[in-house]
Formats: sequence, structure tokens, C-alpha cells
Amino acid sequence: MNPKQLQQALIAEFGDQLAETVLDFNEVTIEVHASQYLDVCQKLRDKDQFRFDELIDLCGIDYLTYGVDDWTTDSATESGFERAVHQEPQMVSTWKKPRFAAVLHLLSLAHNQRLRVRVFAEDEDYPLVPSIISVWNCADWYEREAFDLYGLLFEGHPDLRRILTDYGFVGHPFRKDFPLIGNLEMRYDANQRRCVYEKVSIEPRILVPKVIRSAKELPEIKAVEQVSGENNNG
Repeated sequence: MNPKQLQQALIAEFGDQLAETVLDFNEVTIEVHASQYLDVCQKLRDKDQFRFDELIDLCGIDYLTYGVDDWTTDSATESGFERAVHQEPQMVSTWKKPRFAAVLHLLSLAHNQRLRVRVFAEDEDYPLVPSIISVWNCADWYEREAFDLYGLLFEGHPDLRRILTDYGFVGHPFRKDFPLIGNLEMRYDANQRRCVYEKVSIEPRILVPKVIRSAKELPEIKAVEQVSGENNNG
């Protein structure tokens, strides 16, 4: 079935279990209520019309600053970007849904179809969603990664602990309110003969904004890139 038919089949099968179903860029995304998440995932794997046997990826998302972009600009400057140090008042996000979500990307080898599944954690202070290890065993490390980087908690996970950051790491580095320079830095102390943690000494500064190029500028940019590439190859 094509993506439109897949969307219709999902709506017919799950009905009110789905909070939202979106077909965009020829891809289907469903949003599932946390209370229905595990049941929907089980059926997505086992129902003959779906057979999403393979979990390609599971990741966390923090929507804290969704839609907010301080650095969008129409021009660049050679004098530095003072806003990196002296922040202007932040724009307010218009996001109305919960802050944290887990997103799955599924693949049906039998039907050659892909599906994106999103579930929100209702409590921002205790972001909890069910674990899907019982459905796709490979979710083990994916869920640990989402816990480590975003602080998402997966109820029923047998070994939920950090997988990428240090054992003594404080916080979750992919959260939007986590400082880019971190909170602590580590160095080896020769006198103590061990690694020590200290307050980070790096000055926070962002130097690269996002520059929006107009359509008429693109041919000129491509021409410069082509000349630069020819010079490098020569």
C-alpha cells in the first residue's frame, strides 16, 4: 500500500488510540497516547497488514525552544555576534504540547514501508513513557541513549543507566536548557594522581549564525564553491 493507504489503514485499525496522524513529505507519522503506546507498538509488529518487524531508531526530543530561532538573519558580519554573550530577551515558543517525546522509526521488510511513531511524556519533571523492549529487543540501548541525553524514563526497562556520558555526569546534555559549554570540566591532577572535576572555565560565545540566502544569491555561491573546488583539486 502507498503512504496514503497506510495512513487510512492506521486510522481504521487504531482509531482513538491515535492522538494524531500526519502524512507529510510522503511519510506517515502517528502520535500515540502514552497509555496506548505499548499496545499500538505490539499490533504494529504483529498485524499482517503492518508487520513493522524492525525498529530502525528510537530517539528523544526536547521541544522547549521549538520554533524559537535567535540566530536567523539575512546577513553576516565580520565584527562578531554580541548576542552570544549579551543575550537579548528570548522569543517565546508557541509549542502547546508536552516538552519531551520519544520517536520511533519503523520498517516493514514484508511490505517495504516505513512509519514514524511519536509518544509524549506528560510530566515534564518526571518524563515517563513505557519501554518497548518487549516488542523490539533492540530498543534496549536506544532507550538508554534517550535516557542519558534527554532524561527520558522508560517504565519497564531492565537496566536504565547512562550509555554515553561519564558515570559522574550531571544533567542531560541534549536538553535545550543544558549549557553548550557544560557545567563541569575534567582534567588530570598530577599531584593527586587522579582526574578531578572543576567548574567549567570556557567563556560562552556563539560565533556562527544561520544565514538565509536569497534565491538570486545561490548561483553566485555555487560559482564560488566550484572555483574553490577546482583550485583545491589543482
